[in-house]
Amino acid sequence: MKLNRTTIAIASLLAVTGLATSADAFTLPKWLHRGEATATAPVDVAPVKQAAPIPPLPADDLPNFRAIVKDYGPAVVGVNVSGMHKVNGDDNDNSPFFDNDPFFRFFRGIPGLRMPPQGRVPFRGLGSGFIISPDGLILTNAHVVRDAKQVIVKLKDRREFTAKVLGSDAATDIAVLKIDAKDLPTVALGNPKEAQVGDWVLAIGAPYGFSQTATQGIVSAKGRSLPGDSVVPFIQTDAAVNPGNSGGPLFDAEGRVIGINAQIYSQSGGFQGLAFSIPIDVALRVKDQIVAHGHVDHARMGVTLQDLSAPLAESFGLKSPDGALIASVVPGSAAAKAELKPGDVITMADGKAVHTSGDVSHLVGAAAPGDKLTLSVWRNKGEHDVTVTLGKAEPENAQQTAQAQEGGALGLAVRPLQRDEMRSAGVDHGLLVERAGGAAAQAGIQPGDVVLALNGKPVSNVDQVREALSKHPKHVALLIDRDGQRIFVPVDLG
Repeated sequence: MKLNRTTIAIASLLAVTGLATSADAFTLPKWLHRGEATATAPVDVAPVKQAAPIPPLPADDLPNFRAIVKDYGPAVVGVNVSGMHKVNGDDNDNSPFFDNDPFFRFFRGIPGLRMPPQGRVPFRGLGSGFIISPDGLILTNAHVVRDAKQVIVKLKDRREFTAKVLGSDAATDIAVLKIDAKDLPTVALGNPKEAQVGDWVLAIGAPYGFSQTATQGIVSAKGRSLPGDSVVPFIQTDAAVNPGNSGGPLFDAEGRVIGINAQIYSQSGGFQGLAFSIPIDVALRVKDQIVAHGHVDHARMGVTLQDLSAPLAESFGLKSPDGALIASVVPGSAAAKAELKPGDVITMADGKAVHTSGDVSHLVGAAAPGDKLTLSVWRNKGEHDVTVTLGKAEPENAQQTAQAQEGGALGLAVRPLQRDEMRSAGVDHGLLVERAGGAAAQAGIQPGDVVLALNGKPVSNVDQVREALSKHPKHVALLIDRDGQRIFVPVDLG
């Protein structure tokens, strides 16, 4: 049967005006069939079951971003820095200044200088911060003031102050500034543990130098661990954060600061939907130590952890891939003294269930040297309770170099990667090769390579290399990261 345009229009009109009353079927009137013998039989259609709609958010529960900006915007400051930055490049490096440093590329704007081959070059950078006490105590990111010789804080009312850096902590990326002023506006501090995925958030800062810029979004995830940042349980948001936002506050819907905007994941250097903030409770613990002592002491357990997969969990006799697998134990560390072993799976820590390796790392990061950590460990298909007295982490800038290996059997001089180096390489552990000679050089290992594992065991400190070589093996296999490519290199030690 073919319907002409008039028929289609009439049928549509009937449906719109309600003359076709059945919700389950539609039958044309007989006079539209143009003499056909039979009418179309109605077709029975089962009603569609729809899920109950989520009730709309009451208007009174929507965040009043206007009020937050008005009340707390004056406590958000711009941080302008200048100084000399040490660079290490090569003669073929034609990239813009700071392009090879993810910290500077993201957080310090777009300088117009070119990177020289090596040495120290002047820089100017910008970031954000916020006032937490009326007498001029300010929180920002450590990388904002890194290498800075002069720090200028700019208030919303256009006053400018020279700030003193009371201290900074590279492990958590927190710095504390002090300006000589009184009766300053301050922010209200909140509890990041109360924030839930889906909650509204607001960021205020100075992206690209545009002061008092507000952007909004939601909490995308909590407790994120990033390469080189296992200490901090980051708050992930989709609030737009760009160069210059670093160190600025992240507000919840009530106008309380729950985090410090610190990082983005980006292939362009600008915002691409993922921003990460340091929880304010982490920042306040660091602030307290800096104000009291001028530095921060971090706890250290001395293990390399990895997440479980379903096949790994099954091989260990676990019912689910929840837990943190110990891949290696540093000799002489707190973990070694507590007799933890590679292959142990941490399932509980201080009475809390462990789902990923980050759960343990964050707990250790929040502890102090000397604190005791009670662990439930899965070993030989059974639970064991272990108490670890945490040790003290070495300063990140400590240059621990395996000079004993220089010219020896292996012929490598290595040191642990620093945090920004790990982030740049996209790894969370490893040893940077500073010099290569002897058997290692003959095998093709070069300065700048990153040693990730030795004979299948991850390495993050020089003692692990020394321990492996103390057994005088004739051959070792090194897992090397070179320019993002990972290869196994066999080394004949003869």
